[in-house]
Parts: sequence; structure tokens; C-alpha cells
Amino acid sequence: MTWLVLGLVLFLGVHTVSIVSPTGRNQLVQRMGESTFKGLYALVSFVGLGLIVWGYGLAREAPVLLYALPTGFRHLAALLMLPVFVLLFAAYLPGRIRTATKHPMLLAVKLWALAHLLAQSVTGGTLADVLLFGSFLIWAAADRVSLKRRAAAGLLRSLPLGPARARNDGIALVGGLVVYVVFVLWLHAWLFGVRPFG
Repeated sequence: MTWLVLGLVLFLGVHTVSIVSPTGRNQLVQRMGESTFKGLYALVSFVGLGLIVWGYGLAREAPVLLYALPTGFRHLAALLMLPVFVLLFAAYLPGRIRTATKHPMLLAVKLWALAHLLAQSVTGGTLADVLLFGSFLIWAAADRVSLKRRAAAGLLRSLPLGPARARNDGIALVGGLVVYVVFVLWLHAWLFGVRPFG
């Protein structure tokens, strides 16, 4: 469990700088330089993600059961996961989906985390599940609130993504649903050893 917690602290920690200090990222960039900051940010994120994957795998070998849910929650989890990949595509494709959701990536993370907390209806929810998915859920909710505050204070840099196009929504919808089907039928079992539908 130690490696999982350390990975979460590293990965979510670097992604929390702007939540804790709205001007903190800009100050670090000025102090270190853009390329050094980005390199260090990427390195810490990569190490943190590696430790999360490794630590979660180790924690699954000796699970500490915290809760159990009725089997039907698995279907609710699958339904919640349906828009996740669409939202991830939409985060990089300006269109109505991106405009309506404002921050599609954060919404995708929240839905992914909540779905995985509910999906533990077969094996039961463990301490590792709550730590992993609960941490991401709390982080995404906190970042969404932080983004609203930073936007109101004029502290957000908007990335130039080009004009919103209906074609982008189509790409996000079709691409996201195709990736969802591939994940559900093959990729999830291959990567994580768990079949979403048994």
C-alpha cells in the first residue's frame, strides 16, 4: 500500500500545484524556466504513475475489503464509463461537447473514478480501490472548483485549440465509443486482468 500512496502523492501532488496556489505554477516556471519545469513535471508524473500501477498491483495481492455492492452496480458503472472516452477526445477537439462540459477531461476523470468505485460489486471494494479511485475523484472535483476560481481571477491561460467545429464532435463521439468498445471487450482484460462484464 505504501507504493500506491507514494505514487498518488507524487502524481496528484504535481497536478495539485495550481489548486493549492493559483499562481504557484507560474512562479515555478519563472524560477526554473519553462523547459526545466515541464521536464521535471513530466518526470515526477511518470514516476508517480508507475508507482500507482505497481502499488495497486501489489495491494490487489493482499486486499483489505471495505465494502460490497449489489451486482447491478456493475451495469451502472458500465453506463457511467460510456461517455468517458468521448470526453477525453473532446478535450482536444473543440466543439459543442467541449463547450458544454467546459472541462471534459476533469469530467471524464470524475466519471471514471466513480464508475470504478461502483464496479467493485463482484470482488468487493478494497482499501486500494478507495485510495486510488477516491483520490482521483476528490482531485478532479477540487481542480474543477479551483479552475472556476482561477478563471474568475483571470489566472487561466487558454490554449489555442482552433474554432469549434461540429465535425470534431462527430470524431469525439465515434472515436470515444470505438475506444470504449475495444476497452470493454479486450483491452481492459489485457492491461488489468479484469473483464468488465465477467
